[in-house]
Amino acid sequence: DQWPELKPSTPMGQLPILEMDGTMLCQSNSIARYVAKIAGLAGKTPLDQARVDMVMDGMVDMGNKFAYEIYYEKDEDKKAEKKKDFVEKYVTQFFSNMNKLASDGGYFVGDELTLADIAFYNMVTMVNPYLEQPLSLDGFPNLEKVVDNVTSNPGIAKWLKERPETPY
Repeated sequence: DQWPELKPSTPMGQLPILEMDGTMLCQSNSIARYVAKIAGLAGKTPLDQARVDMVMDGMVDMGNKFAYEIYYEKDEDKKAEKKKDFVEKYVTQFFSNMNKLASDGGYFVGDELTLADIAFYNMVTMVNPYLEQPLSLDGFPNLEKVVDNVTSNPGIAKWLKERPETPY
């Protein structure tokens, strides 16, 4: 209801936005990176931060592939076939690569939670409702540990338990 009035005042005419000290930021990953820096989740060194960005950019690739090849597909028969290919071919290779990037302790960067871990968890859980069966992390033990580390973080666990039900 308020969007038509708010839209012209946003930096790029779109959502999401975050306003901090009178400055509006937009773009999901820009906001996420900013918040991660404040929360100490961006990586400790410039190289750590670049590794966080690398994983996040991988999540963008996965999300774009899903969106453009599956989500926006109108033909249900084509969509079903594309979902199958996505899971059996793309995701298998993608998870194999990501599993190599994650440590056996379940972190993409260093030995503590970063935005990279959260971004991975977010992408997997965001895509799952649109598939016939959830993406499986079987055979990817480092990724299973990433998900465990994210969901066992006290603040995140509390949010997951109490958050409102939304379509995304």
